[in-house]
Amino acid sequence: VQLQEWGPGLLKSSQTLSLTCAVYGGSITTGYYYWTWIRQSPGKGLEWMGSISYEGTPAYSPSLKSRTSISRDTSKNQFSLQLISVTPEDTAVYYCVAERRGDFDSWGQGTQVTVSS
Repeated sequence: VQLQEWGPGLLKSSQTLSLTCAVYGGSITTGYYYWTWIRQSPGKGLEWMGSISYEGTPAYSPSLKSRTSISRDTSKNQFSLQLISVTPEDTAVYYCVAERRGDFDSWGQGTQVTVSS
């Protein structure tokens, strides 16, 4: 499968980040796929934010759970991320990723999100 994410590149503190990822070459309802959001902040490693399963069940990083929502639109074969109350600490490159059986098989190209104070 191939993934492509998009969303606003620049936000101000307290705003809500909304990103969408389109999946091509496969259905998001295909068994055992977990449609995942991962980010990488400047100078830091990769951070798993959460995922939504092929059955539509979301899971979130405990550190971000209170601010994160992941949903899907099966009619469009897309899944989305919302992160509320952003701060400059949320500045990162955000990736949508297809995970299956523990392997992060396919990655989007990444989208830069910058939050100003």
